[in-house]
Amino acid sequence: MSTVVDHPSKTMLRKPRLGFLGVGWIGRHRMKALIDSGIAEAAAIADASAECLDEAAKLAPGAKRVDGLSGLLEQGVDGIVIATPSALHAEQALQALGRGVAVFCQKPLGRNHGEARAVVDAARAADRLLGLDLSYRHTQAMRQIRPIVAGGDIGRVQAVDLVFHNAYGPDKAWFYDPMLSGGGCVIDLGVHLVDLALWALGFPKVVDVSSHLFAKGEPLSANPAVVEDFAIATMTLETGTVVRLACSWRLHAGQDAEISAAFYGTEGGAALRNVNGSFYDFVAERYRGTAREQLASPPDDWGGRAAVDWAVRLAADTGYDPQAEQFVQVAEVLDRIYRRPALLAAAE
Repeated sequence: MSTVVDHPSKTMLRKPRLGFLGVGWIGRHRMKALIDSGIAEAAAIADASAECLDEAAKLAPGAKRVDGLSGLLEQGVDGIVIATPSALHAEQALQALGRGVAVFCQKPLGRNHGEARAVVDAARAADRLLGLDLSYRHTQAMRQIRPIVAGGDIGRVQAVDLVFHNAYGPDKAWFYDPMLSGGGCVIDLGVHLVDLALWALGFPKVVDVSSHLFAKGEPLSANPAVVEDFAIATMTLETGTVVRLACSWRLHAGQDAEISAAFYGTEGGAALRNVNGSFYDFVAERYRGTAREQLASPPDDWGGRAAVDWAVRLAADTGYDPQAEQFVQVAEVLDRIYRRPALLAAAE
């Protein structure tokens, strides 16, 4: 199924030429979505793995194989799609923006809010479009829920419950090194749901954050070599809304994953929930007392929509989007959840 997005009102002027930095599974998936959309051209690809390059070349046989980011930038591309390990995101985005090239980056944009701040500032200075793969915003489920929440249809939102439990842990060693990853399950999984909650609520100020982080069943120590595999956090917003987050790797949840974002208001509720442990299939439901109404259900080919939306705007010659400030706001909340000086100081 081809990815479909709602096109902005601007007339599309050209087909952007894109460079793809990192073409592992996620990078190839985003590249395929962009190719299938017909919005952009895959001009060049770069990856340290010859096998990954071979697989990417099957999707884009005309794309030139080059060495790293510098090789991509030498091709005169309009935008770079970054799907590399987290520790590289900020520096690679800064290099591209410094050359006047737009950026679409996998999450996280940086390992902490300092790195995210630097990238957003660079995008503003260069007047280049910056996109971040906060892909859950683009599910049909959240497209149904957000207007209901924002429009006050469920009344004043009192509480938001966020859950992302993954029965598996990441399969690459760098995820478990906080200096390479920025943290564990919170920055890997929780970032999506913290963003969803703040986005649906219009990004109110977060006035208080408390958290409990664990590694292998024990409270997370100050050891800079350890990341959390289970976390519970509570965020209080200036509106009085309380947001609760629980996320984990390798939780005994009886299924592959448990994912939900539930909004409870004075006049009703609405929730996104995964179906039968799936990472990809979601329903949206609206609650009124003991009754529930289904608003959206699978199938829904949502994974590449964020990338395609970015490419559509790039094709329309859209420059810096001030909404990129939201990426920094989410990063700041994550730093407050961690309360870890090593992470907070990493960008200094």
